[in-house]
Amino acid sequence: MQPLRDVVQTYGLTAKRSLGQNFLFDLNLTARIARASGPLTGTTVVEIGPGPGGLTRALLAEGARRVIAIERDARCLPALADISRRWPGQLDVIHGDAMSVDIASLLGDQPARIVANLPYNVGTALLVGWLSTKAWPPWFSSLTLMFQREVAERIIANADDPDNYGRLGVLCGWRTEASILFDIAPSAFVPPPKVTSSVVHLVPRAEPESCDLRELERVTQAAFGQRRKMLRQSLKALNVDLPLLFAQTCIAETARAETIPVSGFVRLANAVAALRDGKTAAIVRS
Repeated sequence: MQPLRDVVQTYGLTAKRSLGQNFLFDLNLTARIARASGPLTGTTVVEIGPGPGGLTRALLAEGARRVIAIERDARCLPALADISRRWPGQLDVIHGDAMSVDIASLLGDQPARIVANLPYNVGTALLVGWLSTKAWPPWFSSLTLMFQREVAERIIANADDPDNYGRLGVLCGWRTEASILFDIAPSAFVPPPKVTSSVVHLVPRAEPESCDLRELERVTQAAFGQRRKMLRQSLKALNVDLPLLFAQTCIAETARAETIPVSGFVRLANAVAALRDGKTAAIVRS
């Protein structure tokens, strides 16, 4: 197939900042990202924002049985059609916004992986949406995603890393095992971003601690919204009996959000849910 730089020139695909586009032309790097998700032979892969299709080519070349590529930018569709002709019957291109596409409905009962160089402007929102699904285990078996390095550090952060630990780290730590695989320098992209990028691999936990997701969101929003304050102050917004909450969870009211491990936030969320339901029984401690 044509080199990606020639494809971009042929179809006039200048990267749009409004779409968070930064094209990756190095086929060695796209192949490395594809392989980072594990052996692909016979798998179904969902890719978000394929652009001119560098990573799409790599996924198919590494043996993916089916790639579902969701692309918002209509300018990229002819380039993706070229790839579809090279791998007939293996590439399904969905022209739409990944924030609103019901991906699970496209899969049936087939498990899938998500592998993507996510657009910077929607990457975190997409990840939070995938990890907030009610059905668990989810429809994806793993996520191999590229983010800005600072976002990647927040994804894997825990209470041992207070500078990066926050709501995103709690959600990711609760439902997945996450790690940073490798970095990619700005010079690898066109146009080069101002920051280093990192490839993150997340594997859903088969049985995460039982937790009320809605209350976990409320608790972490309140706690990290005033992260420098003690919990007895930051959690006032929850409008529950705080002395009872702290007694039931064995968490000090003088603690601050960045010192509470994921399991502690799970206990807090479950205790808040119980208090709202009028239940005062002791919370099971993990």
